This record gives sequence, structure tokens and C-alpha cells, in this order.
Amino acid sequence: MVIKGAGTEIGSAASSHPGKETADNWADSERSVAVPNGTSSKMTPPTGSAGRAANGIETNMDASQDTFNIKVQLPGSDIIDLQLPPQEMVQEIARVLMEREDTCHRTCFSIQHDGNILDNFAELASIEGLKDGSVFRVVEEPYTIREARLHIRHIQDLLKSLDLGDAYNGIECNSLSFLNSFSEGDIGETSASGKRKRRSVSDQPLDTVECSPPECILPGAKDRPLSLLQPMTMDNKHLQCLKSLMMNGWNPPPGNRKMRGDLMYLNVITMEERHISITASTRGFFINQSTAVEFNPKPDNPNNPNLLCHSLVDLLNQISPIFKKNFAALQKKRTNSHPFTRLATPLQTYSWIIPHKPHTIDFVRAENVYTSPICHEEHISGQIRDWNEELQISREMPSQNPMQQLLKEQTIFKVSSDFVAAAISGAMAVVDGSIVAINPGEYIKMQMFVWNNIFFSFGFDIRENFKESGGDHAAYAASSSDLKGIQAYTDVNVEGLHLLGTVIVDYRGYRVVAQSIIPGILEQEQEQNVVYGLIDFGKAVTSHHEYVGLLLKASKPLRIQKHMILNEMDQPIMLCSSVDCKGIVGNDGRRYFLDLFRTFPLDLNYLPIAGEELHGECRRLGFPKEYRHKLCSVRPELVENFIQYKNIQFSELLKEKMRRRRSLMEDGEGTTEINDYIRDAEVLRSTCQEVGSINEGIFDIRFNLNVYAPDVRFPECELESLKVQKRLMKDIAAFVVSVQIPSFIKDCEGHVLMPADGATMTDALHKYGINIRYIGKITQLISQSENKQYLEHISRLLIGEIITRVAKHVVVLYQQNVEISALSLAISHFLNCFLSSHNNGAAHLLPGELASRKKRNKRKMRIPENDLAWASLTCTELWKQINSEAVESFDYALACDGVDQAVDKFSLQKVSLLREFCLKAGIQILLRDYNFDNRHKPTFTEDDILNTFPVFKHIIVKSTDAERVYQKAQMNIQKGNIKEGFVLMKESLNLFKNVFGPLHLDVCACFHMLAQLNYIIDDIPEAIKNQQKAVIISERILGFDHPNTIREYVRLGLYCFANNQNATALRLLYRARQLMLTVCGEDHPEVAVLDINIGLVLQTALDYDLAIRFLQKGLELNVKYSGAQALQTALSYHLLAQVNASKADFRAAMQHEKQAYIIYRDRLGETHLK
Repeated sequence: MVIKGAGTEIGSAASSHPGKETADNWADSERSVAVPNGTSSKMTPPTGSAGRAANGIETNMDASQDTFNIKVQLPGSDIIDLQLPPQEMVQEIARVLMEREDTCHRTCFSIQHDGNILDNFAELASIEGLKDGSVFRVVEEPYTIREARLHIRHIQDLLKSLDLGDAYNGIECNSLSFLNSFSEGDIGETSASGKRKRRSVSDQPLDTVECSPPECILPGAKDRPLSLLQPMTMDNKHLQCLKSLMMNGWNPPPGNRKMRGDLMYLNVITMEERHISITASTRGFFINQSTAVEFNPKPDNPNNPNLLCHSLVDLLNQISPIFKKNFAALQKKRTNSHPFTRLATPLQTYSWIIPHKPHTIDFVRAENVYTSPICHEEHISGQIRDWNEELQISREMPSQNPMQQLLKEQTIFKVSSDFVAAAISGAMAVVDGSIVAINPGEYIKMQMFVWNNIFFSFGFDIRENFKESGGDHAAYAASSSDLKGIQAYTDVNVEGLHLLGTVIVDYRGYRVVAQSIIPGILEQEQEQNVVYGLIDFGKAVTSHHEYVGLLLKASKPLRIQKHMILNEMDQPIMLCSSVDCKGIVGNDGRRYFLDLFRTFPLDLNYLPIAGEELHGECRRLGFPKEYRHKLCSVRPELVENFIQYKNIQFSELLKEKMRRRRSLMEDGEGTTEINDYIRDAEVLRSTCQEVGSINEGIFDIRFNLNVYAPDVRFPECELESLKVQKRLMKDIAAFVVSVQIPSFIKDCEGHVLMPADGATMTDALHKYGINIRYIGKITQLISQSENKQYLEHISRLLIGEIITRVAKHVVVLYQQNVEISALSLAISHFLNCFLSSHNNGAAHLLPGELASRKKRNKRKMRIPENDLAWASLTCTELWKQINSEAVESFDYALACDGVDQAVDKFSLQKVSLLREFCLKAGIQILLRDYNFDNRHKPTFTEDDILNTFPVFKHIIVKSTDAERVYQKAQMNIQKGNIKEGFVLMKESLNLFKNVFGPLHLDVCACFHMLAQLNYIIDDIPEAIKNQQKAVIISERILGFDHPNTIREYVRLGLYCFANNQNATALRLLYRARQLMLTVCGEDHPEVAVLDINIGLVLQTALDYDLAIRFLQKGLELNVKYSGAQALQTALSYHLLAQVNASKADFRAAMQHEKQAYIIYRDRLGETHLK
């Protein structure tokens, strides 16, 4: 939306993500919005800058605290009343208008006070003459061609605001949320009297509540239908207002019509089949007399002034009754939906499975296809954004007080999010062949691209820099390690040290690295600008005192040891990083630091070195092992865990030595204070040396990143230090296998960790600092464990992760040799070979297709002779590759000839493998039920492959103040200070929202915790309200079937149950179970908790037989994963006893209660309250 007079844009019809509201435009669902009918209405706008106190924390100011009661006069006679704090900005008035049903379609206006046009970003307190009762006028302003386009684009977005097509396809930061479909709008709603509305079956008498779920959700069901994952309800049906709205062929207007104000011409077909030609002029919109064959721009009825409307919606309301009716219903439904479902997410979320949606006409996007995508960013019209400058300036902003820190973090997050979106779009265009390379004569893997001021290159070893380290495998790994290094230096935030914006995009079998461009770097060879690190293509190394000074500031938090090495002339130079890192001074004078793929110590478990022997713990497990590349490094989390472990070891060792020294002192020996000090210093020095500290007086462990680097020579002064550094490298290699992996297995056994899919398993491993390459070894250790029966779900997840990751590695190379016109057929064939029981050898090609495909599209990106190599892939050949790759990458022997053998051997389920593979490989399939076990017909067809989507990695922007407050809140809650923790949690929520907007995982965590605290203090309606927000955020950011989303559904179901909404609680819990069955199957300890909760709700709903089925399954799982004598098992027996007693089956009730009593007596003692 454009507000005239200030030269700024609000929301940009208003944003870079059309069709969704901006994050600043969000409002709670309880906001009242009244539609005026010539009378005044009252509403409270969203709190923006107004509610922010001096410390940067957003506060909720109530109307009695220094607020202005103002009136806003809309075009016409309508007036609305607003209560605004003096710190509020004028733009908040515009945002209120954008949320109203009757004004949401207006985009080109100014807000005036006493005849003066107001600056959008001016605070109300700064407006001269403002007082209670002041009137603000909304004045319609003349259109320009750009503003007319924005207005039409905004109308198009409103017309499809309830259409899920963009969310299904992953366009313009739309994503899916199905909570309202399963809750049927009955989550904690209250009437004016404060009582819950009786809107659905949740308020029916208990004996009329429908409790039966679909058969596939019941305990013991084997079918896993995918068609039920996404609801297809009438609520999602799009209300059609027009049959067509598109550009007229008479565009652009001729010169004589431009001088009369014509901007563009539109064609409209109404639902009444009326064909209309409309002129968009500077004054507004009117119907002209043009037809498809005759140009007549004169007004259709010049005597009717009502047919000139400033808004296109007002004009369409007059000429089409169906449009008027449906558009009003559409906007009413849009404004009544939860605000979080309407907002644009910061980054795009893609779904792996979607229903088939008919393609619809959208002339705005059709026009964008034929125009440069670079110039469609409205906020800098006609210009290309200088991403590097924006990224660097945002990090150079002052942060000396909380408000400055807040503004800085807001800016960094916004610029970073925009950069990631632009990088993903560019990377996809690179792979699609839409961008011309800057070196088009090179082989495709060596080509580089510049688009939208972003540099793109493929993740291949293009200059043979990694020839000795593993070639393409090393180059692929280096990009991920480089991103981790950039993240580490970004978190340290050393002033004066600048890093490149970096995004890694995996798309259609290609890894594309997108980076911001150092000023001047493209004008000459990169090596000519290097002042620190390797130069002359790795033949020489140099250092620079300014870079050393900057890197020394980062060395302590990153645990990097400064050291001397010899250059090519045998001169010692100082480094404070890996030798591979490069320091480049750009033309802007900034000092850039790049190539950070060796920011963390090497992992010696996967790097055999001649003459070096690892510790015994490593050797017993078969380490070191050869890996596919030599760039294996440990994770940053492992470094921190190792330092903490060594610190504890140091403290205990020092205490023991001091105690031993004092106990051995003879009574007759003369001691002085000086002698005691010397002896204590000697003890401290020896302890520091023993743990590997670089300082003899304090504990300080750091790593020399070049200690095992090839071709790096050290001067004699470093030889003693090298011995210590080599020992530390071996210590940390032993630490991961002797401490971290056993701790991980133990915590999984004790259900401290309960990962449910590959993503949560990866997060859990990374939390312990364990790299994914260890999952084969972890699986072997679990199989040798005494308590392996309690870890079957973990073993199953790890093996599934091995299979799907290996399959992704195979399909990457597979897709590179597939012509684009055969991509869907090739992917469907690969999925059949991977997951289908049908084994029919080669893919089915239509007659004549072989010959035609050989002649078409002979791009350099494809290898013509291999264009059809994919078609000869067989199930046997694919699984042979999977077995071989599993040994090479994860050191695990699957020994499976096909998917059926793998499923039987490891108790896997094919639908879970399909989900994991699609998410990892970026493949989107059709929502339908798949028969994997049909041996006579392939499971997948070409029509089942709907799209491919990018899988991307980027720098995570953090809010330090918000995280600090959040951690403080958690500490208070753990100590039992609920009230103080609640206040701090709300404070952290406001800080997170101010920085990231409402749709962010940190905001989700805050809402989750607030809901839990509301539940503890018995404020159930507020708990439901906060948990509802947590569910929607998780659905939209992580995905509708992510394990975190499932857990949020369970929480919401329990809160609804506590609020006596039994039917709603059941629907939510059934939804959680359905998703859980798809993600990991029924054999999982988390399903036991879910089934017990469902049983409790069913017991309350008086469906005892169904409750017993779920409770019996929960008992079975608890016995399996917790043990027959576990307290969870005792609880299951007790709950079964209660249900059987309610059913009057007292014999069964007595048996179950006896079992519960025996367990409680043995575990807790006779006198315990249980």
C-alpha cells in the first residue's frame, strides 16, 4: 500500500511477499473490528513502536495511560474512533485500515491532519495541534502507473486470500496450517458473557460425543493412508468472485490517452459472463467502450459519475452483484481467520506432499514472467539491491542501548531474510538455465553466475583445490563447513571483521553456493586481493597484522590458538586461523574473511595419519577410518562440550592435587607464605599442563587448526606446543566416542531424548556435538547394548536415516544426468526402484519418446549420451549402490537386496522412508494413497511427481537480549519462581516478536512456555489461546507433520480437555496420532504417552471399550520401552484399572490395580502415597 506525501510505502500492497500480510501487520484474534454504517466504531490497533518502552521491550499500554482518542474519517461519511498512545506512528492507522473488511482494498491514499499530509513514520506526539477528538482524514490520491499496478496486484491477492494454492506450491512465503480444519473453530472461544460458545460437538452431552476415529488411527492398524494427512474440507473452497481479470491487449495507452490520464487497460469477465474493458487512470477506474477488435477508450456511460471509482473493488461491486456478495464473504472469512495464518513467513516452507490443484489464471504473475525479476522489488523501484552493502551496514549499526540493539537486530534479520529469499530464487534460476554464466565457455560444473548482485557457483571442485582432499566430495562438504564457520564468526561479532552473506541451495541434484559480492572482487583475480592466508593458488601463505589483531579477538570464544608457521621463503609468520582462510580488503575498505571451512578442529577418527596413533577408546571401536574426503571436522557443539568436560576434569584434578600436597606436609617442615605460594603455583602449572591448557596459570584450552594440515611447516619454537595440540586433537576425538556417544545412547534409553524422525534425530545428535557420519557406529553400539530392547525406536530411526541419506546421495548424481523434460518420469522411476515391491526393471517410456528425447534440449548442462541412462536403473542395481554407499559413508552394512528385505529386517515402514527421502531430496509428490506392496504394478507414476523444491541452509540470526531473558525465565521456572518466570517469559516473547515478527521458532517456544505456565496457574482459556498460536507457528515454520508440530497438537488437546472441550481434544489428539503414525509408526515411546492421553479423554466421554484399546496399547509400549517395573508402566495399569472399574469389569480392574500396587511398592516403598 502506498501512502502519498511521505514517499514511503506501508506493506507494499504492500510487501515483498504479496498475498500475505507483513509481519509488522499482525494482530491478535481478539481485536474487535466493527464495520461502520455511517456511524462511529471503536477499535484498538496493533501495538507497534508505541508500546515499546525505553528499554526496547514492547509493553501493552492500556487505554487509560496517556492515549489519544482520535477519529479517522474515511472517504465518504464513515468515521472510526481509535485510541492511540502518543508514541504510536502514523503508519499504524494505515495498518488498521488494511485489516478492516471495508477498507482493506484501498491502497493509494494519504493521511492528513488539519490539511497537512503526515509522515508515515512520525510519532503522534510530534504532530502539532493533536489532542483528544482530533480528526484524521483519509484522502484518496492520484494514481501513477506503478501505484495502479500495486493496487491491481493487491486486489488479486485479496481475491485469492483463502486459496491454499500458493501455500501448497511454496510461493511468496505462504505455508500450510490445518489447525482450524481439525478444531472446527472451537478452540477456547468465548461469548460476551465469558462462557464458551456452544458451536460444535465439544459442548454436546457426553453420551452424544462422537469418539470413533478412522480405522487407520486405531491401535494395531497397519494401513498408513496419506490421503488423510491434509483435510479437504469445504472451508478451503475458494469463493470465486470473478471469472477473469487480466491485462488488455490495447496496452500501453497511446500518447494522446496518456495525456488524459490513462495508465493501463484491463479486461474483466464477471461471474454473470459480462465482458468488460476497464481503464485505470490517475483518477481511478472506469468502464470504457473498447472491445477485442475495436479500441474506444471513452467512458461507457459518461453521464454516470458513479462509474468512476478510486478503487477497482468499488467499481466491480457496482457492475457485478455476485462479486459484491462473494468479495464481502471472502473478506469476512479472511479477517475472521487467525492472524498467524495470514502472515508471510520470514522464509519459505515447502511441503513434501500436496493435493492436485487446478492451475488458475494470474495475469500479474504471468506478466512478471516476461519482465526482469530483478526489478520487481517495489521498495527500491528500478534498482538492484546491493546485498553486501546492506548486510555489512546492518551489522555496523550502533548497539549501545537496548533500543539501538533492537533496531540493529530487526534490520539484520530483515536484510538476511530478504537475501536468503533472493539467493534461493537465483539458485533455482541458475539450475533451470535462466541465467547466463559469466564464463559461458567453461564446462557447466565450472561455470559461475552473477544475478541480482549475488555470486553463484556450483558445489564442485572446479579448480581442483580439493583434488588431494577428496575432489567433489570434499568441495560439497567444504560448503557446509564454510557456512558453519561463518555462523561461528557471526555469533562472535568482532567489530571490523566482515563476513559474506552465504546461502547453500540443493536443487534438482545440484548444490549451488550463493554469496554476496566483495566490492571490486570481480574486477580482478581473487588471489590478487588476498592479504591474509593462502595466495598464489595455494603455493604461498601470507599474514597481516590488522587481520591477526581482529582474529585474536575471536580466538578466545572460538577456542583457536595463535601460532607461527613458515611461509614459502622459510620465514615465520603468525596465523590465528586455519591456513585455508583468506583475508581480502575490498574496494570499500572493509576487511573480509572467507573460506572458513576449517574453523573447527579436524576429526582424527576419520582422518588416518601415518605415524599417529589414537587413544585406546578410539582404536577399540575401529578408528581411525578412511572417509570419502579429508575435510572431516568436529562440530562447534562438541568443542564447547569438550571444554566444559576438560574444565571439570581440571577442577577435580586440581582439588585432588592440593589435598594430597597438604596431607603429605610434615609437621616439622618449616613453611612460609612464599613457599606455599610457590608450591601452589607448581601444582597449578602441572595441572594446566596435564589437561592441555595453553596457559600455565589458568585453564585455557585452544586448538591449533593447522596442526595436521598438509604442507604446513612450523618453526622450532612451535614444536613443544605442537605436542600439546596433537594430544588435544586426539583427546577430542576420543571424547566424542567415549563420552558423548554413550551419553546420547543413555539419554535415549532414559527417554530424555525422544527423536521421532530424521530432523529431530539430527538435532539431538548435533546437540551432543556428534556428526551424522557417526550414526552407523551408534547403530552398532546400540545393537551390542545390554538394554537394546529399550532402544529399538532409536536403532530404527538411525537405520532409516542411513538409507534415506544414502538414497539422497545416489539421486543427486541420478538427477544431474536427466533431461528436464523427463525429470518427473525419472524421479517416479527412481522411487519405484527405491520403495516399490514391483521390480520390472527399466522405466516405461512412451512410444517415440526415446528418439525425441535424444534430439531435444542438448544443453551443455546435460550429457546427451547419458540422457536416458536413468531409464535402465533397476531395483537390484539401486539397492546395490545403497548398500555400498552405506558402508562407505556410515560404515554400516545393510545387507539388503531390496526395500522389502530392509523393511522386514529393521522393522521400517515405507511411508516414513518416503517422507524422509522427499524432504531430504526436495521432491514434492501427489497427496494420495500409495500401494507399495503391489508386485504387478509400479507404485509411482509420472503424474505423482508434482514438483521439486530447494533444500537450503543459511546463517541463523539471533537476538542476544531476547535469548538472555528467555534463559533467565527458564531458570526461574525451574527453581519454582512461577510468577517471576512468567513475567520474564512475556518479556522475552515481546523482544523476539519485535526482532523476528510472530512467525519464528523462538516465538513459538515462548508461546509454548506461556501456555504451560497458564495451565499451571489454572488459567486454562489463556493457555489454550497461547498454545493455539504455538501450533500455528510450528505448522507454518516447520511443517504440518514435523514432530514438534505433533507435540504442540498434543499439548493443545490436553488444554482443551482441561477446558471440558472433549470432542475438540479428541480431534486434536487423533490428528497427532495420525501424523505420528506416518512419521515414525506406532512402535515409539511417544505414542505410549499419546495413547494414554487419548484413553483418558475417551474415559471421560464414556467410551470405555475404545479407551481400553488405547490404554492397552500404551501399556504395551511402556512395558517394551520403559520396562515391566517402570513407574510409567504402573501408571498404565492404574488407568486401565480405573476404566475397567467404570465399565463394571471389577475382576480386570482388580488385576490391573494389583500390578500397579506391586510396582509402586517395589519402586517407592510401602509407605509412599502411591
